[in-house]
Amino acid sequence: MTKPKDTKTPVIEKAYKNLDFLTSKDARPLRILSEYLYPKLQLEEQKVKDTIVIFGSARAPSPEDLSGEERLSKNTKLAEYYDATRELSKKLTEWSLDLEGQYQKYVVCSGGGPGIMIAANRGASDAGGKSMALRISLPFENIPNPYVTPELDFEFHYFFTRKFWFTYPAKALVIMPGGFGTMDEFFEILTLIQTKKITKNLPIVLFGKEFWSKLINFETLVEFGTIDRKDLDLFFVTSSVDEAFNHITSRLHSK
Repeated sequence: MTKPKDTKTPVIEKAYKNLDFLTSKDARPLRILSEYLYPKLQLEEQKVKDTIVIFGSARAPSPEDLSGEERLSKNTKLAEYYDATRELSKKLTEWSLDLEGQYQKYVVCSGGGPGIMIAANRGASDAGGKSMALRISLPFENIPNPYVTPELDFEFHYFFTRKFWFTYPAKALVIMPGGFGTMDEFFEILTLIQTKKITKNLPIVLFGKEFWSKLINFETLVEFGTIDRKDLDLFFVTSSVDEAFNHITSRLHSK
C-alpha cells in the first residue's frame, strides 16, 4: 500500500501575534492605540492620577561628573540647573508624601532621558518616592535611568502619544533650560491653555531667569500685539528653587 502523504494542518499565526503585521504601515493605528492604552493601565494599577512634569535639557551634566576643564566651560551653567532640578524634585516629592490622607498624590514625571530628566527622577528617588519617565525612541540619549519607578517607565515611538501622557495627568509643569524639544513642549502646552483646550489649573514655572531672558523677549510679543499682556500670567519665571516650590504648592493647595 502507498503511504498517505502528511496532511498536517498548517499553523496559521493570529494577526495580533504576527510581528511583521504589527510593525507594518497598515497596523499603525494599533501601535498608536497601544501607546495610549498601556500607560493608562499602568497608571491605574499604580494609582497615579496626578503628575508634576519637569522638562529640560538632556545635555545638562551632573556636577560630580564634570572634569576640571569642563567646570570652566558652558557645561557649568547647565550643571547648576541639574542640581536645582534634583533639589526641587526632592522637595515636591517630600511635600506630596506628607499630604494628609494621601500616598504621594503628585508623582514627578520626566522625559526619561539624561541631563535634567534624570535629575528630576533622581530627586524623587532621594525623597523615597515614586517617579515616572516617558522616554522616546531615539538613535541617541538612550541611557539607563536607575531612578525611575520600573512600573512607571515607558518608551514611546510617537511623539504625540508621549505628549498626551505628559499633559493629561499633569497638574504642574517646570520648564528648565533646554533645546528644541523643551521649547516645543513648553509652547505647545501654552498654546493649549491660551486656546482653552486645557482649562484645568496648571501652574507653569519657567526656571532660570538668565537663560529665558536671553533666549526670548516675551515683552516683544506684547509690544507687537501677537499676545495679550495677560498671557504672560500663564507662567511664573524664577531662578529660586524655593520660589518655584512655593508657587506650585500654593496653586495646587488652592484647587
